[in-house]
Amino acid sequence: MKYTQYFLYTRQRPDRAYIKDEWIDFTIKNPVQTQIQSDGRIRKWAKIEEEGKYLRVILLEDGETIHNAFFDRDFKEV
Repeated sequence: MKYTQYFLYTRQRPDRAYIKDEWIDFTIKNPVQTQIQSDGRIRKWAKIEEEGKYLRVILLEDGETIHNAFFDRDFKEV
């Protein structure tokens, strides 16, 4: 997986450090929803069963480079 410097920096935060690479990979490959932001970045969400929460992964326009990943408290699956 490729990462932005921003992702590597924010991943050091205690609330992000426990997010597993396999959860990020699962979200990228099995999203329940995908959106394209106005800046071209790609948002993907998937439910992480172990946590009972939805993980949001934001990719750069290339669809490969991970820019951000966090549990989205406001996401509701439709």
